[in-house]
Amino acid sequence: MAFASFKLHASLQRGLKELGFTRPTPIQLDAIPPAVEGRDILACAQTGSGKTLAFLLPILNHLMEQKRGATRALVITPTRELAAQILESLNDVAVHTPLTAASVFGGMGMGPQEHAFRSGVDVIIATPGRLLDHFRQPYAKLAGLEYLVLDEADRMLDMGFLPDIKRILKHLPPRKQTLFFSATMPGPIGALAREMLKNPASINLERRSQPAVGITQAVYPVHQELKSALFLALLQRNDMKEALVFTRTKHRANRLAEYLVKKGIKAERIHGNRSQAQRTAALKGFKDGLYRVLVATDIAARGIDVEALGHVVNFDVPNVPEDYIHRVGRTARAELTGEAFTFVSPSEEEELRAIEKAIAKRLPRVTVPDFDYNAKVEARLEIPLAERIAVIRAKKADDRARSAAKKGGRPGAPVVRSGPRPSTPRPAGRSSSDSPYASGGSEKGSGSGAAGRTRRGGGAGHRKGNSPTRGSNS
Repeated sequence: MAFASFKLHASLQRGLKELGFTRPTPIQLDAIPPAVEGRDILACAQTGSGKTLAFLLPILNHLMEQKRGATRALVITPTRELAAQILESLNDVAVHTPLTAASVFGGMGMGPQEHAFRSGVDVIIATPGRLLDHFRQPYAKLAGLEYLVLDEADRMLDMGFLPDIKRILKHLPPRKQTLFFSATMPGPIGALAREMLKNPASINLERRSQPAVGITQAVYPVHQELKSALFLALLQRNDMKEALVFTRTKHRANRLAEYLVKKGIKAERIHGNRSQAQRTAALKGFKDGLYRVLVATDIAARGIDVEALGHVVNFDVPNVPEDYIHRVGRTARAELTGEAFTFVSPSEEEELRAIEKAIAKRLPRVTVPDFDYNAKVEARLEIPLAERIAVIRAKKADDRARSAAKKGGRPGAPVVRSGPRPSTPRPAGRSSSDSPYASGGSEKGSGSGAAGRTRRGGGAGHRKGNSPTRGSNS
C-alpha cells in the first residue's frame, strides 16, 4: 500500500514524495487511517518504527483542512533531542504547506518560545518541565487546542514526568483528539491512557517489544578494564565506519571520549551535564561526519535520529531490557539495516541474560582475532565510587586539619571563641572560593526531579521569513 491511499492533502503528499517515502511502515499503516477519522489512538510502537509520521501526518492533514489561528496541536515528548527531531520531521514533510511549528524545551531562552505561544504557531512540540514553566505565565494559553500527542510515554514515566503530565492536562481543554504512543505499557502508563483516551483504536498492545528486524546483534565478552581497548581495536580494524556508543554514566562517557581523542579518533559526547549548545553541536557534528564516534548516556537514547547509522555499541550493558531495545533501535531505522554490538564483562552477565530472555533469543558471542584479552590495562576508565568517596573524605579531613592548625588549635580540635569573631583581612589574591570549605561546581545531571525541570526544554524554530520553523537541532 502506498501513502497515496491515505488521501492526505496534496501538499503533504508532495513532501513525502520528495523525502523518498513511498509506502508506509506497519505502525503508519495501522495508526493513520483511524487517526484521520478523528479517533483517539493507543499504540505500542518501538523506536525506529516510523511512529513520528504516524501521528504527525493525520494532525497536519486536519490542520490543512481547517481555518488557521491559535495553536491547535501539542506534542509532548521526554527529551530535548527528541523534541528537536520531531520538529525537523514536521518541517520536512510540511515544507510545501503554510503550517508553522515550534519546539519548547529547556537550555534555551524563553523569549523565542514565548513568541511561539503569543503568535499561535500551529504545532508546539515540548518537553514537560519547560512547558509547565510557560504555563505559569498568562500568555501560555492553549484554549483552542484540538490535538494532543504523548510520545514515548513510558520514557516519561522512567524520567519521573508522570506528575508533570497530569499537571499539564489541567491546562488543556477537555475535548481534543489524543494520540498516545509508548514503546511499552507498564501499569501506570496503562492507567494514564485509560484516563485520557475515549474509545481509542488500539495498536500492537499485545506485541512483545523487540529490536527492529534489520538489526544484526552480537555480544563481545571482555573484562571491564579492556572495553576501551577493544572498542579502539574494532575502530582501527575498520569493522565500523561510525558508531553511536552508550555508557552507563556521564563520567564514563567523558572518559571514553577523551580516550578515543587521545588515540586519534574524532569523538564527542552527549549527556545531561552538557549544555544545550554543546549537545546540539555534538549531534550535528556526528550527523555531518565531523565525528566518527558519538558517546551518549541513556538520556539521549530516544532522541538521536541519524540517517543510515550503521553501528550502535553498548559499551555498558543496560540495566533493563527495554533500554537495550531503545539503544539498538538507533540503527536499522525505517526498515534499513544496521549492527548492534554489546560489550559484556563477567559482572554484567546477569543483565545480558535478562535481555536475551526479553528478546527470546541468545545473542552470538564474538571473539576478536589478534586482540590481547590479557593485556595490561593502560588506565582505568572510571575510578570505582568507593575509591572516589574515600579520596574526597581524606581531602576534607586534611583540609580541616590544616584549617585548625592555622587558627592555632590542634588538628581536629574544636575552636572555642568567647565574644565577637575578630575581623581578619583576606590575603591579597585569594577569594572566598579558595577557602577549603568552599564548594566546587557539582556535576549534577538533568534528572527527572524538580531541580532539573527548569533546565529541560528547547527553542522555538522559525522558517525563512516571519513564520516559525525548525529548531536548534536542525
